[in-house]
Amino acid sequence: MKILNVVTHIDPVTGGGCAERTRQMSRYLARCGEEVTLLTTDLGITDECRKALPGVEVVALPAFMKRFYFPVLQLNRIKKAVAEADMIHLMGHWSVLNTLVYLFLKQQKKPYVVCPAGALPICGRSKVLKAIYNSLIGRRIIQEAAADILVTAGELPSCQDYGIETDKILVIPNGIDPDEPNHIDVAAFREKSGLGPTPFILFMGRLNHLKGPDLLLRAFCEAMDELPGCHLAVAGPDDGMGQEMEDITNSYGAKTRVHFLGYLENPAKTEAYQAAQLVVIPSRQEAMSIVVLEAGICGTPVLLTDQCGFNEVAAVDGGEVVPASVPGIKAGLLRMLENPQKLAAQGANLKRFVEENYRWDALVFKYIELYRKILLRRAA
Repeated sequence: MKILNVVTHIDPVTGGGCAERTRQMSRYLARCGEEVTLLTTDLGITDECRKALPGVEVVALPAFMKRFYFPVLQLNRIKKAVAEADMIHLMGHWSVLNTLVYLFLKQQKKPYVVCPAGALPICGRSKVLKAIYNSLIGRRIIQEAAADILVTAGELPSCQDYGIETDKILVIPNGIDPDEPNHIDVAAFREKSGLGPTPFILFMGRLNHLKGPDLLLRAFCEAMDELPGCHLAVAGPDDGMGQEMEDITNSYGAKTRVHFLGYLENPAKTEAYQAAQLVVIPSRQEAMSIVVLEAGICGTPVLLTDQCGFNEVAAVDGGEVVPASVPGIKAGLLRMLENPQKLAAQGANLKRFVEENYRWDALVFKYIELYRKILLRRAA
């Protein structure tokens, strides 16, 4: 099968879950012997990014408007990529690139699926533009797909708002690559990060409003007196909240207890997960947190909000699920950290749960099966 995966960008620094999902899915499809082309923009693409996609042809269009990731209109390259594909997979929703591909695939009568990855609700920035986009073409792209792939059943209400037929909806969760990077050295990471032997809580993600790092920071600062010796490490690129986070830290007089590490690449990222007592995901809105999977595969328990699409964590006792508020996160921190011995057991529970249900080497076959069913149905 010749598969064309389409995503706005695959920059590992700012791309978030949709970019990570696309990179890993493309890599595993190629491992299974499928011919995979990844159509994207060139923003943030490095040689290392390409090397991490063995067997995948990356077609990167120049982009000249970062906010909307508007690609230079190299229409022949887009048309050629669509023409050569048997199956097309669109990632995300608010995408100029998806729109251009959709126009060509309709012209060429090519089958396609869409994975909105939690992007269907109109929220965040540019609400008026998003409403206009949906009225012009966005809703059609979602409705006319051969299948709409959700990363969690929690997205179902959004699908119903778009009028998607139930029999076209399939849930395939985010996955995790279980391969651990080489040369893990937790002690060296602690020394380089200035953490030393200090026990610490970890935030991993972009510093933006939806990810809720400010909620965690305020909760930690309010709980500091009850958590003597415990520090907070904030790892991730500034996506608009960096200065606010520093201001909050200063207002609580917490500069010696809060560490801003910036964006971490592997192996430092894995070392951070393994060194942390606890990983906190304080998101205000998220379809399905990949950070839960990353922490889980490292055997580290998590505290997450009920807006992360991953309430199963509490059911398997891999951590706790709390309201997306400062009081809710503070209470969760105090409960989990009052019994450090239990944290190891919770980490082991989460690791087992993730390995049994979210490995890409198993999930990838759900995509292959779906694609083949769609192609067989069209050929009949």
